[in-house]
Amino acid sequence: MLTIRPSREDDIPAITAIYSYYVLYSTYTFETIPPTIDEMANRRADVLKSNMPYLVAEVADSIIGYAYCSWFKPRVGYRFSMELTIYLDKDMCGKGYGSQLLNALLHEAELVGVRKMIACIGDSTNEGSIRLHRAAGFSHVGIMKSCGWKFNRWIDVIFMEKSIGDGDTTAPE
Repeated sequence: MLTIRPSREDDIPAITAIYSYYVLYSTYTFETIPPTIDEMANRRADVLKSNMPYLVAEVADSIIGYAYCSWFKPRVGYRFSMELTIYLDKDMCGKGYGSQLLNALLHEAELVGVRKMIACIGDSTNEGSIRLHRAAGFSHVGIMKSCGWKFNRWIDVIFMEKSIGDGDTTAPE
């Protein structure tokens, strides 16, 4: 059974392990050296300091994924638009856990006043992530061709967006 909850400090080693796999073996992130546990803890602290959600997904008391949102751009005019991050353990993909985690993140983001969620998907061949976001109601808004370099090749970035809550139909509070 899947449990989704706010992350805790003691989740950081599992979160770091999940992300490290993608750093080392995929083009879904453009990082090339896995961050340390301390660095991942600092990243989590920055998200929480901004009053944004940072969630984990558990199955049988094991962390199988995490998701959070952070500033799309640091300027105050962007404060209602967030970029999301979501990663699942490589062995847990395709089982519906990503959809549940993403939907929980969208709900939590709406509760703190986010109006626009932006997905910056590394690698235009990342069909799983593109399908995940499309199923959650995200729309394709653009592609940046060959803006990343990893594993001796150029990599695209796909941008998708979704309005949440009242979106742009009303002024924010």
